[in-house]
Amino acid sequence: MGRRPILVLGAIALLTGAADAKAPHLLHYLTADDVAPTRVLPPPPATGSPLEQAELGEVRAIIASASPARHDQALWDQEHEDPGLFDKTLGLDLEKLPLTWALLKDVQDEATAAVDLSKAYYHRTRPWGVDPGIASCERAPEHKPTNSYPSGHAILGFSVGFVLADLIPARAPDILARAADYGYSREVCGVHFPSDIEASHALGTLVAIKLLANPAFKAKLEAARQELRAAKVTGA
Repeated sequence: MGRRPILVLGAIALLTGAADAKAPHLLHYLTADDVAPTRVLPPPPATGSPLEQAELGEVRAIIASASPARHDQALWDQEHEDPGLFDKTLGLDLEKLPLTWALLKDVQDEATAAVDLSKAYYHRTRPWGVDPGIASCERAPEHKPTNSYPSGHAILGFSVGFVLADLIPARAPDILARAADYGYSREVCGVHFPSDIEASHALGTLVAIKLLANPAFKAKLEAARQELRAAKVTGA
């Protein structure tokens, strides 16, 4: 079964009614209905609400309590937005396994397209946009304090991590722990609220489960599984 690309831009326009919405990412395996924001995620806390203020307090506490080493890790995670985030955990270079790398990049691309729908629909302001006093990893002119919900980095970790755990089941606990820590880095960076990360966990898991059930994706999954076994990757 071939992949049928679906332009997320059109789906966003339908969901938001925004004529100038821009999101060039494609859904290749899933449909816009599979990941429609109002079907798969609750809305984030309202702007100025007590829940939002409570989350701001959580973010401030996380930043204040993080060690210098943890801040450095958060900065590294911010700059490395690809499946290689699991290399150190697994003790290997995933990019040197071409079938596995291509599969995981497919997961990342699908998750990015899915998260873009929710970002465009909810338009949540990031913590440092709500409170300019929050220390943030993102303060360059090109960074905008918008589209906080869900987190693109976090959904990468959770979706790719879920599929990688299926490929290397004996290492699943370590893989999933790294995915969670990668998401937590976004809070240490002051660029996402805890509920943004929770939403990414839910949406990323949904994307991964749907991909694992997709016939076109499953064929590539099995090829990657055989590649990992041929390379004698521990736990595959």
